[in-house]
Amino acid sequence: MLTIGQLAGYVGVTAKTIRVYHAKGLLPEPERDSSGYRRYRASDAVELIKVRTLAEAGVPLARIRELRAGDGLAAALRQIDDDLAARIEALQATRSRLRRLAGGDLSPLPDEVVAYLGRLPGLGFSERWVTLQNDLWLLVFATHPETARTNFRDQSAMLGDPVLLSLVLEYDRIHDLDPHDPRVEALASRLVAATRARYGVELPAYERGSAIPALVQGAVNASSPAWRRLDALLRERLRSATPDPPS
Repeated sequence: MLTIGQLAGYVGVTAKTIRVYHAKGLLPEPERDSSGYRRYRASDAVELIKVRTLAEAGVPLARIRELRAGDGLAAALRQIDDDLAARIEALQATRSRLRRLAGGDLSPLPDEVVAYLGRLPGLGFSERWVTLQNDLWLLVFATHPETARTNFRDQSAMLGDPVLLSLVLEYDRIHDLDPHDPRVEALASRLVAATRARYGVELPAYERGSAIPALVQGAVNASSPAWRRLDALLRERLRSATPDPPS
């Protein structure tokens, strides 16, 4: 028979921890001796070791009681393991962002977006374009994270298509052209054709009523008269190419 202090010493916990386990129903209260002291048997030590093992694995005390009372311990532990793996992944992503912040990179963009932006200069995009893309993705991910992920993956996939990549590069390069330069209108025609070939009539969109798309395009247009005219041409031609809804 062991006292609570002896049991705590053998198992590697404190007497206070054992009392907490008693209070929460995780460890049955043992019989007391004639002096009123708890006396523990080997079976109590075994039960305490099991509870301690689950607690050290990160299982919340409330879940330990539930798990030990049911029959699905193995399945429940696998679920807890999956949850811990997801938490570890999230913590690793947070750690990566903290390292970037410590290095002076104040952008809270996801790692995949940071990697995408890092590829752009090597593909021939201007520093102006990369900076603009960084700021606009920052706005979109902050306001519409789920839609942003979908649209970002769609846009980043364009880098693997030589035809689409050349169109986006040309979009960047007409920045300083006169808005009525024939190259602006020619690019609009090619972009409309590529957009219809890629998406059909259902173009990617944000949540209905969102002001963010207009805000994003407004920021693009404000930096270049040529881009502003290109956007007007695209809207006009894409709108005219969209079939009327059935009456």
